[in-house]
Amino acid sequence: MGTEAVLRALPFAAMGAVAVLDLLVGPSMGLLPLLTLGPAFAAVTGGVRHTALAGLVALILSVPLAYHDRLLGRTQIIITLAAIVGVTAAAMLVCRLRAEGERKLTGARLVAEAVQRVLMHPVPRRAGDLRIALSYTSAATGARIGGDLYDVARGPGGVRVIVGDVQGKGLNAVETAASVVGAFREAAYDEPTLTDVGRRLESHLGRRLGGERFVTAVLAEVCGDRISLLNYGHPPPLLLTAGGCVRRLEPPEETPPLGLVALAPAGPKPYECAFRSGDQILFYTDGVIEARDRGGAFYPLEDRAPRLLLAGDPQTSLDLLERDLVAHVGGPIPDDAAMLLVRRERA
Repeated sequence: MGTEAVLRALPFAAMGAVAVLDLLVGPSMGLLPLLTLGPAFAAVTGGVRHTALAGLVALILSVPLAYHDRLLGRTQIIITLAAIVGVTAAAMLVCRLRAEGERKLTGARLVAEAVQRVLMHPVPRRAGDLRIALSYTSAATGARIGGDLYDVARGPGGVRVIVGDVQGKGLNAVETAASVVGAFREAAYDEPTLTDVGRRLESHLGRRLGGERFVTAVLAEVCGDRISLLNYGHPPPLLLTAGGCVRRLEPPEETPPLGLVALAPAGPKPYECAFRSGDQILFYTDGVIEARDRGGAFYPLEDRAPRLLLAGDPQTSLDLLERDLVAHVGGPIPDDAAMLLVRRERA
């Protein structure tokens, strides 16, 4: 029996236990009011109908038990029946309000995702010998959409990628993310180097952002059998080689995010590594690695990624990783989580 079935049976098991105890000990302990545990538990584990059924069962059980205890017509049984009806009605109201809240939350999340997808551009799924997969999981905080961003574009030297995260939530963050993606697309086509792309983005954000707002981002360029990276305070990508090795592509030194680069003596330094046939690189936002299970443990991306990114199709692999992330949390994740997987096809 699954966990859900056990929880749905719990209210009736509780009422059954009360009935058995009452038959064993008689009216001396006054156990009949405990039948209200049935509809109370049902409100937690089920919906309105489930709660109403539990209340009906409690009422039905109370009559023969009252007859056995010789309580029919007495004040005690009248109070018990009134308590069952009152608790059942209150529990049904709670269920209805909860269901309405869940529907509103679901609607808000759908609208939030739609807004985010309209403002962001779809990424190409193929670029030469590269195959690209994308996963975007919205947070469970209503319409407080985040500013996770991603894009893939062709540049003068090869395929260029950006994955980033705007500070803050809401439409302002999404508008900033869309603005960064637009600036990246223009710069990726025109600028000769990845460093020049980064400078152009910093200049764009310097005109747009105010105060202490910023955007963490990692830029990448695949050229030949090498990949170059430029990291602006963003979680480092994971390289998964065809041989099964996993490597965090850490930058040589920490650099402030976009929008705050002026606070550092110099901008980030590009670094590179081999990116050969069969290799994969996983870009992600902090919503992935900061997702916790109910015990408070962070999602072990480096441990899970090698096992889950082995499917023949990159999108299938990334979908498996996304489901594993949600399973780790045990429900909707608390922050937006974006992942972009780039796989170099085997020759």
